[in-house]
Amino acid sequence: MIQFSSLADAQAAPWFAGWGTLALINAGLAQGKNRSGLLWFLLSLVLGPIATLIVVLLPKVRQKLF
Repeated sequence: MIQFSSLADAQAAPWFAGWGTLALINAGLAQGKNRSGLLWFLLSLVLGPIATLIVVLLPKVRQKLF
């Protein structure tokens, strides 16, 4: 019978590190465009590289005057 390893598997660790790093980069990109960094961080954890494409293509939001 095949045993499935846990999420802490040594082969899966680089994927988690890369996905988390990408989420942090996307949060920084979003903040640079005056968007919510936390929201884009969470979206990036779910969508990954697709979120990167979306945040890069979205226009910069103008800041509110008040």
